[in-house]
This record gives sequence, structure tokens and C-alpha cells, in this order.
Amino acid sequence: MNTQSHTKSTARSLPIALLRARETVMAPVRDMLQGIQLTEQKWRILRVLDELGEVEQSTIAHEACLLLPSLTRILRTMEAEGQISRRQDSQDKRRTMVKITDEGRRILEENLAASLEIADKIEAQMGRKKLDNLLDLLEELQAVKV
Repeated sequence: MNTQSHTKSTARSLPIALLRARETVMAPVRDMLQGIQLTEQKWRILRVLDELGEVEQSTIAHEACLLLPSLTRILRTMEAEGQISRRQDSQDKRRTMVKITDEGRRILEENLAASLEIADKIEAQMGRKKLDNLLDLLEELQAVKV
């Protein structure tokens, strides 16, 4: 039996459309990061820490879309590379607090122009209104309970 008549084409499949859109956005970002030998995950962590300041590891995991065990391993490397610092929370010794270092901030600052250029190109092609609508719809989608 042909299952095609029972399913939507991949062109209109939400999971596939999201993956394709992610690749469209991330390809130039990956190119930028490859030039500075930084992974997407490390870039996201630096961005989150720069935005939020010192936070607990679970907050970083949530905001940077990373699993906690992966984050812990990545943070170890980033700490050794001087991009972040970690300390035990003084009130709760089970919590680890993380903050961006001057070196981590330098990496962001040196690559800010390239990052903004990528975002500007997307906005120029889509238009501000469509991009805002897309972001609003994606936020709404995140709230959907399946």
C-alpha cells in the first residue's frame, strides 16, 4: 500500500521544514565558527552567559538547548580554554554557577559583526515584519503540548 496518500509530503512536514530552515540559518553561522575553531554549542553557551550573566548550569542547558551531561563536558573544555569560569554556589553546594570570562567576551565581540551580518542578510531577504511573525509563531509553537 502506498503510504504517501496517508501522509503529508516532506515539503509540508513540520519537522522537516524546521530542520531545513535551521540548516539555512546555521550554514553561514557554522562557516563563521569554523574560522575561529568554535562549535555551535560553545557559541550558544557564550551568548547565553553574555546575556544572562552568572547562572546555574541547568539554566544554561535550557537556554542553549543542550542536555545537561553534554553541557557539563563542554563547560569543562571551555573552562580549560579560559572562556568561562565555574564556582560552587555559596548557598547550595550542589549547584554550579557559571559566568563568561573576559576571553569568552572577547570571542563574542570579535565575531559580533560577522554574526550580525548573517542576521541582517536573513532580515533583508525576509523583511522585518515576516521575521518578527516567524519568531512569534516559533515561540507559540514551543508552548504547544503534544
